[in-house]
Amino acid sequence: MPPRTFAACVLILLSAAACATPPRPAPPSPRASIVLLPDDQGKTGAIIVSNGTGEKLLSQPRQAVAVSGGGAPVESFVMTEKEVQALAGPALAALPKPPAQYILYFKHDSIELTRESRGLLREVIRAIRERPPVDISVVGHSDTVGRKSYNYQLSLKRARAVASLLTAEGVKPSILEITSHGENNPLIPTGDQVSEPRNRRVEVTVR
Repeated sequence: MPPRTFAACVLILLSAAACATPPRPAPPSPRASIVLLPDDQGKTGAIIVSNGTGEKLLSQPRQAVAVSGGGAPVESFVMTEKEVQALAGPALAALPKPPAQYILYFKHDSIELTRESRGLLREVIRAIRERPPVDISVVGHSDTVGRKSYNYQLSLKRARAVASLLTAEGVKPSILEITSHGENNPLIPTGDQVSEPRNRRVEVTVR
């Protein structure tokens, strides 16, 4: 075979080999996992994960679904606690603590705490020291005995009394939000002029 003919054949063979090389596979589509977790009270609601091609309902604790690219969500599954921690542990640990809420009760027509609530106050102070909080709301309430205007002022005095006890323990006054609801927003709804011990209270929320 003449040299030029041989070279032409080699080029043709190389071109054919190049055409026969399979294309590179496309990179895999991004995959995301969506997990439904209980709230700080251990309660789980429900969510619907959807896109243009389908949807899945998540309604159980730690129920998850994977979605990739533009495909429909695949069948859901329940993750173990270990799997949840492996997937989202650092993010969950970085979340701020949920608000801590306390109810302190008062004696009738008084700004004096009941004996049980004086003991609970120590727990409130401990929670404040463990956080530390960004803000603390102190809201005073009363029952419906007496005039509304009087109950508003009485509830405000109760809130201020609790705030004073907190500041005496080192809580900064600047993070305290002190308000009064008077006989509005009762814990136990009653008629007018009803003495209800559970409505004579101050609600403290530590955030």
